[in-house]
Amino acid sequence: MSVYMIIEIRVMNEPLYARYVGRVHEVVTRHGGKYLVRGGNVTPVSGDWNPERLILIEFESLERLQACFKSPEYLELAPMRQQSTISRAIIAEGYVPDSAAPAR
Repeated sequence: MSVYMIIEIRVMNEPLYARYVGRVHEVVTRHGGKYLVRGGNVTPVSGDWNPERLILIEFESLERLQACFKSPEYLELAPMRQQSTISRAIIAEGYVPDSAAPAR
């Protein structure tokens, strides 16, 4: 089942964040990650959520996602993100239709 990492970012240091962005794509794709959303305009629809920047990455499994973000290559880059942004992230499982299961 696919899993998705959803990341909300507020950039505090643009030059350092740009260096991170320039390197992280290769690490994510090498581990099977596929960017579905990477920046772009965000339009609030309801509530008071208005993120500056969103990233949505799809992985084929939780194991692949965890391997990516625990890899030495990513752990080398992580301090650049931590020092250049305020960020929050969640992991969401993809939907697998099952006619026998009740709708949620």
